[in-house]
Amino acid sequence: MSEEKENVKKLTERVDELLVVLNRVTEDLRQVSASLKSLAVSQLAQPAVAPAPAPVTPEVSEKMQSIEDVKMMFPEDLESLLSFEEKEDYIVVKPRQFLGSENFAKIASIVRGIGGDYVSAGKESHFRIHKEKR
Repeated sequence: MSEEKENVKKLTERVDELLVVLNRVTEDLRQVSASLKSLAVSQLAQPAVAPAPAPVTPEVSEKMQSIEDVKMMFPEDLESLLSFEEKEDYIVVKPRQFLGSENFAKIASIVRGIGGDYVSAGKESHFRIHKEKR
């Protein structure tokens, strides 16, 4: 019986080790997914083949961002913590719940990366992303 208990203990330890590895792989996959989403959005914003320069007014040459473009920038786990609302000139991103410092930092980094900013207003605090890319 003692040998059997020892074998069970070793197997349990091995399973715990595997869980740690799988958790690391899961986190890596989330980061890769976020990067791919980011690349996809940037690829959609850029034409595949650069056309010959034509005289265009600045308003026409600037790409408008939509809620879907903004949502694609966030990994699913962060996106589920946020609500998105379209205003006339910008998109408002509000937390649905307390984010914690780690999630807040990740979200703030993504928002800054696409030209947005954080508006501190107590319970009405939110992230704001301008529709026109600057």
